[in-house]
Amino acid sequence: MASRIRRIAVLLAGFAFVLAAHIGSPDVYLDGQAGPYRLFVTVRTPTVIPGIAEIQIRSETPGLRSIGAVPLPMTGPGAKFAPVADKLNVSREDPQYFTGSLWMMAPGSWQVKITADGLQGRGTLAVPFPSVALTTRKMQAGLGAMLGLLGAFLLFGMVAIVGASVREAKLPAGVSANGTHKQKGRIAMGAAFAIFLLVVWFGTRWWTSEDSSYKEELYKPLDIQAQARAGVLTLKLHDPGWLNSRVWSAMPVARSVDDLIPDHNHLMHLYLIRQPALDVVFHLHPDLIEGGEFRLKLPSVPEGDYKLYADIVHRNGFPETLVTSIHLPASHGRALAGDDAGATAEGSEMSSQFPLPDGYRMEWIHGPKPLRARAPEQFQFRLLDAQGRAPNDMALYMEMLGHAAFVKTDGTVFAHIHPTGSVSMAAFMKAQTADSGMPGMDMDHPAMNGALPNEVSFPYGLPTPGKYRIFVQMKHGNTIETGVFDTVAE
Repeated sequence: MASRIRRIAVLLAGFAFVLAAHIGSPDVYLDGQAGPYRLFVTVRTPTVIPGIAEIQIRSETPGLRSIGAVPLPMTGPGAKFAPVADKLNVSREDPQYFTGSLWMMAPGSWQVKITADGLQGRGTLAVPFPSVALTTRKMQAGLGAMLGLLGAFLLFGMVAIVGASVREAKLPAGVSANGTHKQKGRIAMGAAFAIFLLVVWFGTRWWTSEDSSYKEELYKPLDIQAQARAGVLTLKLHDPGWLNSRVWSAMPVARSVDDLIPDHNHLMHLYLIRQPALDVVFHLHPDLIEGGEFRLKLPSVPEGDYKLYADIVHRNGFPETLVTSIHLPASHGRALAGDDAGATAEGSEMSSQFPLPDGYRMEWIHGPKPLRARAPEQFQFRLLDAQGRAPNDMALYMEMLGHAAFVKTDGTVFAHIHPTGSVSMAAFMKAQTADSGMPGMDMDHPAMNGALPNEVSFPYGLPTPGKYRIFVQMKHGNTIETGVFDTVAE
């Protein structure tokens, strides 16, 4: 019972800031190529639909003259017929920085199609993001009071007009109303007041009904329940009603909890993080047993309360991060294998260098400037061997140079980030394909000449002020290393 109460509290604490792709991290970050131009794109998604998405783009390639952006559905006919793109505004101080805004009129799995034009020709890039209503906007108290006063003035003014029209409209000029006319005026004013009150009452009922209907369509993530028995973790997904709502049903190719597609060859990426110290982390990949049920054999896990973050992607490109909690006893389970990884971080704060169990170390390369909330950054890390050199056997970890998880220490933020950014690779590849009605694709990393680099960068912005812990995973040979770093957003 206590664990269930804690789980509900976690969900409620993060709900106001939850977005489908991450927990408490609504902005979308992407570092990608639009033809010859390398762009760092930030999409600040609206929390209400209809709403305005803000776009910020910095070009790392010189010679860019203009950028156009247009929102499109990820799937269905609308994905193939783009309207005229809105031209973004170029900064007067920085000619490589562009900003703009786009109206999002409908919920669903969307993409922003970016067209870049410059000295090296034209290029396009699609940035996927989920468009859903997360909350309702309350009217400001001052504005509400002013509108209430104006409404009351209008109501009594209309009642007065009705009374005057009955009392005096038919009288000759210069003739004053007598008692009979005044009585008729008062009766008319009373009747008008009752009618207008009835109109206001019906209007209030209609508004309340529309508000309730809108709140029913607010995004509700899938419910996930965790149970551990005999060293086996079972995860069950349940639809809280939103998947069968009118909003989700209107999304092309949307079905239910069994419409998932692989992301980096896995249907689920599960982060298991011990609370409250965030000193133990596992990156695991449960197997699908049947519709909505996943299972895996646990590795050796220290005892404690753990928070679980499960990343999944639906067939229409809509990503979700599901959250639950569980208490696990100390166990001696299987050895980590395949893409599974884990680490233990001793000590209260991790510096810019993290020693690894095999003598290697991971470093966070960053300057002296402080980090600010919601400011786009490139978080750069590198892996060094026991001699302080770049390993000569660097390998791709799930088709990428690395993976990272940004977790706020109070539990309100979790974001699984790739070198391309905060978008899932399944959704990213789906957005780039010409036929967006096809199922999701896995990314095949292009062949590279020579050894892989021992450095990786993650484009991201810490969403709110506070303390964060960053878990970074890189691979050399058959070993997956996990580095742990702490930082603060001002």
